[in-house]
Amino acid sequence: MKITRIEDLHCDAGWRNFSFLKISTDAGIVGYSEYNESYGSAGLTATITALGETLIGQDPRPIERIVARLHGITRHAPGGINQQAIAALENALLDVKAKDLGIPVYQLLGGAVRPRLQLYWSHCGTYRLAHHAVMGKPPLRTLDDVVALGREAKQSGFAALKTNIFLLDVDPPVLYMPGFGNGPGAPALNAEKRVIDALDQQLAAFRQGAGPDVALILDLNFNFKTEGFLQVTRALDNHGLMWFEIDSFDAAALGLIRRRTSTPIASCESLYGRRAFLPYFEHQAMDVAIVDAPWNGVLESVKIAAMAEAWEVNVAPHNFYGHLSTLMSAHFCAALPNFRIMEIDVDDVPWKDDLVSTPPVIEDGHLVLPRAPGWGAEVNEEAVRAHPPKR
Repeated sequence: MKITRIEDLHCDAGWRNFSFLKISTDAGIVGYSEYNESYGSAGLTATITALGETLIGQDPRPIERIVARLHGITRHAPGGINQQAIAALENALLDVKAKDLGIPVYQLLGGAVRPRLQLYWSHCGTYRLAHHAVMGKPPLRTLDDVVALGREAKQSGFAALKTNIFLLDVDPPVLYMPGFGNGPGAPALNAEKRVIDALDQQLAAFRQGAGPDVALILDLNFNFKTEGFLQVTRALDNHGLMWFEIDSFDAAALGLIRRRTSTPIASCESLYGRRAFLPYFEHQAMDVAIVDAPWNGVLESVKIAAMAEAWEVNVAPHNFYGHLSTLMSAHFCAALPNFRIMEIDVDDVPWKDDLVSTPPVIEDGHLVLPRAPGWGAEVNEEAVRAHPPKR
C-alpha cells in the first residue's frame, strides 16, 4: 500500500473554522484527522502540505518510522507549527492503518480499558456570550442566565462543567481573556478585584443551578501571571472546585501555586511532546495533566500519559474542536489506565453533526466508544463543502 495523495479540507464553524486532513492510498483506503489553525496556528495547513509531500509514494503503515523521520527533518524548529503538522499526519495515518486491519484505533493502542468515557461540558456559557445567534441558543447576559445554564447542564446528565471568566456588568457582557491579547487586562495580566468578585458570583450562580452533585471547573487559561493566579485561587478556594485550570510555561511557578491552594490544579494543554511535560512532572506542578491529542498526535499523547502514570498523575484530553477530534481523543482516552475525565463542547454550530458520517454517541454524560474501524466515522466532504470556510 502506498500514499497517493494528501489533501486539506476546511469549513465554517461559526466563530472559527474546522480543518481536516485526508490521506488517500492506492489500496482505496482513506484516512482522516482533524486539526485546527484558528487559534494561534496560522499557516499550519501550508506546513502540513510541505511535510505531507515527503510522504507521497510511501507505505503509510510504519507510522513510528514516518513520524521519527518527520521529527528529524524539522529538528532545527521543533514544536509549535511543525509539531501540529506532524500530529495531523500521524493521526490520519493511524486511521489508515486501523482501517487496513479492520479494527478501531484504540485496538492499536493496546485495547480499550473502558467502553464509556465520562464527559464534562466545556466552555459552559462561554460561546453564548457572543455567538448565541449562530448556535440558535439563548444569550447569556445575567447571573440568572448562569443559574439556568447550570440547571441545563445537570439535566443533560453531565457530572461536571467547565466555565471561563465572564464580565456580566458591562453591556454587552464579555469574555475576559487578556492572556490571548483580547480586551482589558492585557498585557500586564494583573488580577483585579473586580474580576475576582465577578468570578465569585459566577461560580455561586453555577452552583445554585447545577446543585451539589455537578462538579465545577474554572479555566483561568493564561489570563494572569503567578501573582495573579495566587490571588485568584486563594480567593476562590472555598468553592470546592474539581480543579483550577491554569496555563503557565513555568513549571516551578505552577508547582508553587499548586502547593498554596487546596483545590486541584490541571494544566499542560499547550505543551508539545514528552520533553516539555517532564519538568511539570518533576516539579509536581499539577494534579491532572491535560494533553492535546490533535496537537501532539495520538501516539505521542499515549507516551505522555505513560509518563504521567509513572508520576501518579491522571490525564484528561484537551478537546474543544469538532466531532472527529472528539473521536480521536476518545480513542486516546479509551486506552489509558490513568484517564480522569474527557472534555467536550456541547454548544456549537447546528451543522456540526453533518460534518461526519457518525457523530459521537453520548448517553447520560458519557461517550460510548465506537466499534467501527479507524476513528469510527468518516468526514462528510459534501457537508464540509456546503459550509465554505471564512477567511
